[in-house]
Amino acid sequence: MKRQLVVLLAACSVMGFHSISQAADAAAGKEKSAMCVGCHGPAGVSMNPEWPNLAGQKDKYVINQLKAFRGGERKNPLMTPIAAALSDQDIENLAAYYSGLK
Repeated sequence: MKRQLVVLLAACSVMGFHSISQAADAAAGKEKSAMCVGCHGPAGVSMNPEWPNLAGQKDKYVINQLKAFRGGERKNPLMTPIAAALSDQDIENLAAYYSGLK
């Protein structure tokens, strides 16, 4: 039984599932979003057509884009250093916050 649990947990980790203790926190994401407001607007709606709206984006999309900026797969002189300072938990929290906005 223990071996099956270990195998299941390993499979979930490889597939990108997170434990309950690492659940995204939209309230923490809202707090962290203070650094995003200047470009993406206070409610995730940008006033500048150069910068995307984040409100209502799917959480997985936000996660993938921020991780791509952080990892260097996607390059942008503004976003790369911002994303580099974010932890995985920060990214998940931001995604939870922005995906919940309409």
